[in-house]
Amino acid sequence: MDRVAIDLGGIQIYWYSITMLCGVIFGGLITYLELKRTKQDTKFFLDMIFYVIIFAFLGARIYYVLFNLDYYLANPSEILAIWNGGLAIHGGILAGLLTIFIYSKIHKKKLVEIIKYLDAIILGLILGQIIGRWGNFFNGEAHGGPTTRMFLENIHIPKFIIKGMTIEGVVYHPTFLYESLLNLLGLIILLIVKRIKKVKVGMLVSIYLMWYAIVRFFIESMRTDSLMLGSLKMAQVISIVFLLVGLICFIISLRYGINYNKEEKKNEK
Repeated sequence: MDRVAIDLGGIQIYWYSITMLCGVIFGGLITYLELKRTKQDTKFFLDMIFYVIIFAFLGARIYYVLFNLDYYLANPSEILAIWNGGLAIHGGILAGLLTIFIYSKIHKKKLVEIIKYLDAIILGLILGQIIGRWGNFFNGEAHGGPTTRMFLENIHIPKFIIKGMTIEGVVYHPTFLYESLLNLLGLIILLIVKRIKKVKVGMLVSIYLMWYAIVRFFIESMRTDSLMLGSLKMAQVISIVFLLVGLICFIISLRYGINYNKEEKKNEK
């Protein structure tokens, strides 16, 4: 698999970078459209998203580097080489959420306003993850353990993916594809849920946290390049935390949350 999409002599543009950029663009677009639909302040979002993207990428990289610290201390020049991979989504999510809360509080946004923004941003985030996972494919990383060509053909994996997942003669599970497809299903679920008449503010965030926690816990059990915390896979630890937080938020939203329909009617007056 050729990792380079465009070679301009001294400058090379990698497929990994292109998929990340596409994830940001299309994720930002779906968020913007959802904010317009729910009559929220799109200008505030456009001002904020610049900082969110920067700190999310920094968080994703710092998280990855910290869990591979011995390697990067020995190879400090590689720390900035993000085109080689090495963006941990959990680090990006945590840094992005922190940025959203700090920026919103600086601009004196109420908690319910912040959560409404998060409900819209979550749609963009999961779409970005669907697209971004393909960067792992082009880099030949984030795959599962060895399998057989016949197994992948029997579950109708496209031939070009099987070819890309054949590394040094060994065929590996395309866990990037499994996660991308499961996140696509998650996005469909979120799009359906947001159209339910009695959906409440905060429900989309909580459903996302629970869904991605389950998906990532399952996927991580197959991966061979997990970030470790002692004998524990860090992504699975974070997934358990996300699941519990999502469940608590869902219960609170279900019991005390504001109905979106009421909010939209209020905004129309």
